[in-house]
Amino acid sequence: MNKKISDLSIVIAGAAGQGVQTVEELLVGILKMSGYNIFATKEYESRVRGGSNSTEIRVSSNRVTTFVNRIDLLIPLNPAALLHVKSRLSENSMILSDPSLLDGVHDLNEKQIISFPFSKIASEVGSKIYANVVAVGAIAGMFITDPNIAKIVLTNRFSSKGSKIINKNFTAFQKGYELGKNVIENGKFTINLSKNDKIVDEILLNGNEAVGLGAIAGGCNFISAYPMSPSTGALQFLAANSEEFGIIIDQAEDEIAAINKNVAAWYAGARALASTSGGGFALMTEGVSLAGIMENPIVIHIAQRPGPATGLPTRTAQEDLNLALYAGHGEFARIIFAPGTIEQAFYLTQKAFNLADKYQIPVFVLTDQNFVDGYYNIPQFDLSRIKVDNSFIKTEKDYLRYKFTENGISPRGIPGYGEGLVRADSDEHTEAGQITEDMEYIRPEMVKKRYYKRLKLLEEVADEPKIVGATDYSTLIVCWGSNYTVVKEAIEEFGNKEIAMGHFHQLFPLHSNTKEILNKAKKVILIESNASGQFANVLKLYGDFDIPEKQKYLNYSGKPFAVEDIIAILQKEVN
Repeated sequence: MNKKISDLSIVIAGAAGQGVQTVEELLVGILKMSGYNIFATKEYESRVRGGSNSTEIRVSSNRVTTFVNRIDLLIPLNPAALLHVKSRLSENSMILSDPSLLDGVHDLNEKQIISFPFSKIASEVGSKIYANVVAVGAIAGMFITDPNIAKIVLTNRFSSKGSKIINKNFTAFQKGYELGKNVIENGKFTINLSKNDKIVDEILLNGNEAVGLGAIAGGCNFISAYPMSPSTGALQFLAANSEEFGIIIDQAEDEIAAINKNVAAWYAGARALASTSGGGFALMTEGVSLAGIMENPIVIHIAQRPGPATGLPTRTAQEDLNLALYAGHGEFARIIFAPGTIEQAFYLTQKAFNLADKYQIPVFVLTDQNFVDGYYNIPQFDLSRIKVDNSFIKTEKDYLRYKFTENGISPRGIPGYGEGLVRADSDEHTEAGQITEDMEYIRPEMVKKRYYKRLKLLEEVADEPKIVGATDYSTLIVCWGSNYTVVKEAIEEFGNKEIAMGHFHQLFPLHSNTKEILNKAKKVILIESNASGQFANVLKLYGDFDIPEKQKYLNYSGKPFAVEDIIAILQKEVN
C-alpha cells in the first residue's frame, strides 16, 4: 500500500521495560534536530514491568500540539501491543512489525503490513534489548535524516553507559536506518513533510518542565514536595536545575509537611512552589487554610489525575477544580489558573508568583497528566515580559502585620528585615497579629479583608477568556486547561466560520465580561474532562450562565479527548 503522508501519527507500543519511552525520547530528539514539527505524548500503566503502554509522536509540516486517535504508522514491540491499540487502526494505517509478533492475528490486510525483523537485527548487534533502537533507526531512515544527528542524540542519551554501549546502540540504529530507508525507496510508504531549519533552535518542553521554568522565572528559590504522579516531573526538573538557579529542594516525608514548609518559606521571605496531584493535595488543605488566615502567599501546582483515592495514577482528568476552589476550611480569596499551552504554563506560573506575593493569597496552577506528559516544539520565550515583583516591605518598630487598609491588603513584612515584629498564627488575630476573640469588630473586619475586599481586587485584574476562531460566532465551544489544543485543532479542521472556542485559562475569579461572551453565542457547548461539569457549575454559580445538560460533553474515561472526538461533537451539534 503506497500512502502519502503530510501529517504523520506514529505510535510505538509495548510493555513497560521494553524501552517504549526510550524510543520516544530518541526519535523526538532526532526529528526535532532535523527540522520537523513534533508533538509527543504517552499513555502507560501504573507498573514498572509488563502491561501495555504506547507513545504517540506526531510529525508535521505545521505546528502540532495535541493528540489524535488515528494511527498512520504503528510499531508494535510485543504481541499484546497490537491488540492494545487495535481500535485506533484503520484501513489507512501501516504496521511496521517483526513478523513473529503478528502470528495469530488474522484480520489484518497484508498490504498494511511492512515486515521488519527487529529482533533478529538486535540479536545480531548483541542482544534483543537493542530492538527498540533498531525501531528508532527504521523511522529515522524513513525520514532519511542525517545519521550524524542520531549519533549526537544517542551519545547524549547513553553517555553514562560508556562508549561500548553507545557504539552498539549506534550500530543497531544504522541497521534499522538502512531498512527504513529501503521502505521509502521501494515506494511502500511516502512521507511528504516539509522541514524548517528554524525549528532546530526552538525549545522542546513538556508541561511539567514549563511549570518548572515558569517557577524559576517567578523567582522560585524553594520547593518542598512529596513525589506523586503525574506532578513529580516538576519537582525533578527544579531539582536538576537547583544549583544553577539557587533553589532549595526538599523532598518532604508527606504532603502535610510539604505544604507547611512552603507556607513557612513564604513567611520567611522565600518564593516557594508546592507541586502535587489531587490525592496529595487533599492532605494539604489544612495548610492552605493556614495560608488563608495568615494572609500568606503560596503557589500550588496540581497535576490532575482520575480519582477518587488512588484512582488511575497514570491517566488524565480535570477532576480537581472543585478541590482547588473550595480547599481549606473558612473563607478567603484565591486565584485558579489552568494553562492550555506550554507557553501559557510558563507565563501563568511566573505570574502566579507575583500575584500570590502582591495579594497575599494562594494561587493554584491546574494541569493534568495529558498536559504534563505531552510536549512539542515552541519558539523561545519572550523574557522581556518577565519581571519578579517582590511586594514585602522593610518594617518599622510600630509595624502592624494585619493593618486595616481601604483595599484590604496589609503591608507584608518578613522576619529580620526591618525593626518590626512580624507575628503570624492560625488563630483569629488583631492588626498586630495577637490572638483575639473580638467578634464585634475585629472578626468581621478580618473576614472582609481576607475575602470580600481581596476578591473584589482579584476580579478587577482577572484574565479574559481567549476567543479562537470566528469573531462573530454563533456556536461557542467552552473549554479550559489542556483541552485548548485539541479543541483548537478540531475547529480549524472542521472549517465552519461561525464556530469559536472560548478557552478559560483563569477559572476563578471569572473575568467581568464572561457572561457577555457566552450570551453572544446562539449555542454554547461545553468540553470538560470530568463527570459533573465542574467548570459549567462555576459558570452557573459565579458567571450567571447555565449551559444546558445536553450541550455538555464530559469525558471521564481517563483518556484525553482526541481531535476526532471533538470533530464528531461538532458534526452532531452544528447544522
